[in-house]
Amino acid sequence: MNDQAKLNYHRVAVAIDYIKQHFKKQPSLQEIAAQAHTSPYHFQRLFCEWAGTSPKKFLQYVSVEYAKHLLKERQATLFETALETGLSGTSRLHDLFITIEGMSPAEYKNGGQHLTIRYSFAQSPFGTLIVASTDKGICHMAFCDDEQTALGILKQKFANASFAHVPEPVHQDALAIFQGDWHNLREIKLHLKGSAFQLKVWESLLKIPMGGLTTYGTIAKEIGRSSASRAVGNAIGSNPVAYLIPCHRVIQSTGALGDYMWGNTRKTAIIGWENAQIENSRLLIGAEQPGH
Repeated sequence: MNDQAKLNYHRVAVAIDYIKQHFKKQPSLQEIAAQAHTSPYHFQRLFCEWAGTSPKKFLQYVSVEYAKHLLKERQATLFETALETGLSGTSRLHDLFITIEGMSPAEYKNGGQHLTIRYSFAQSPFGTLIVASTDKGICHMAFCDDEQTALGILKQKFANASFAHVPEPVHQDALAIFQGDWHNLREIKLHLKGSAFQLKVWESLLKIPMGGLTTYGTIAKEIGRSSASRAVGNAIGSNPVAYLIPCHRVIQSTGALGDYMWGNTRKTAIIGWENAQIENSRLLIGAEQPGH
């Protein structure tokens, strides 16, 4: 990410954090732009370029009341909302093109011994990512503010593996999800280190459609462990693959967005960005219909 892109992301992140903290006051464009230390005109243009929607609409997307609205509308039929989002089948994106394969007991137990893990760094709308893979698929993907720290965390998870800083085609396939055009996405296989329970929870997260939100309790019911909400929360919190396994779509039953491993501001940004993409796609589909 070049210096200007970093500055732009920082400005938008600061603004989103301000929106999150002050949404009840419905701050004006001028107030939000002031937090980003830029003019309202420049900020409006910057924000629209980044999020695909205006700051005013984004404010609606990230408010707690909007989160509650999504839950109320979708809780009963969480996995049947594809047509509602305006993206047709692509709203079931994760369910369609991502599959999970657990590591063998030996790989799990011995810290990745005999595994070669190739990693690279890349940019996303939400900052720098580290992406890592084995011969079987993506094993780790995380947002990071410091590349050396991110690499250290990866090596801790696979203490006995060999590492190579090599960009792989599968890394680019995974990153294509941020491009917005999902008609030609390649199938992604995830090769994950996790217990049987964790894998089950992560597979359940893949079924949450883009733009959808659910709760820890609902996930627990989906996997047949309705009394295990806390264990489900721990499994969600240990998700090793940012965004592709959409743990950011799980919020508290009160409607509050809750915690996120890679920062609450980033979680807020992702939820708002996804809904902006849905809104834009719905408008595009409407424009393509006869009579428009």
